[in-house]
Amino acid sequence: MSDSLRDQYLIPSQPYYRAVHDEVTLYEAAYSVRMPVMLKGPTGCGKTRFVEYMAWKLQKPLITVACNEDMTASDLVGRFLLDANGTRWQDGPLTVAARIGAICYLDEVVEARQDTTVVIHPLTDHRRVLPLEKKGELVSAHPDFQIVISYNPGYQSLMKDLKQSTKQRFGALDFDYPKPEIEAEIIAHESGIGKDLADKLAQIAQRSRNLKGHGLDEGISTRLLVYAGQLVAKGIDAQAACRMALVRPLTDDPDMRDTLDAAINTYF
Repeated sequence: MSDSLRDQYLIPSQPYYRAVHDEVTLYEAAYSVRMPVMLKGPTGCGKTRFVEYMAWKLQKPLITVACNEDMTASDLVGRFLLDANGTRWQDGPLTVAARIGAICYLDEVVEARQDTTVVIHPLTDHRRVLPLEKKGELVSAHPDFQIVISYNPGYQSLMKDLKQSTKQRFGALDFDYPKPEIEAEIIAHESGIGKDLADKLAQIAQRSRNLKGHGLDEGISTRLLVYAGQLVAKGIDAQAACRMALVRPLTDDPDMRDTLDAAINTYF
């Protein structure tokens, strides 16, 4: 594979990531032995940004796949396509990553069917190979190749969870929303608002997360808090920005909306 293809997937500039614990050191150690890594945590808490930051820090290409329930094994490994000259093989993102030595990030992997995720198994043990059965080729992974998966344990169910045979191929890092003072720092940096306002947004988020399981499936994510801050930075009234970015995406239940709106009104 040409260097130009590899360069295409490099992260061009340093993504902002605020380390919360020792996740950077742990990931670097895992990458040094090419351990497959599983990131577990709620939506919008920084899992994807972390992977981007680590790919930049290690100067490795990153290929991200947003998993969904319609994704097939062919979507990951590749397929034959028809063109004017007949049939030609096109590698899927997992195969490209294995060939060029990229970090392959499968985001929300539990959304994919279990028969699809099985194709990663030969890449996540001592073999580090990817069989392309339709093409009759066995791809040996590049020495730099690593696979990273993420999912949200809060949405686990018996129907949507990883098999133990898949889980036990990975080292795991737990992610969660940061403490309010760190979250405020992230909000201020990403949205450009002042510390006082960022502190208030972080406190609102804390209150919403206490409602998880009591009317809310998920609390307000760090991502949504940044959206609210960006709206305020553009001159939008803080209450209106919070309603648009924090409350309306989260729930359609009128009582829960009133509860969250009341929390916002106590801060603004």
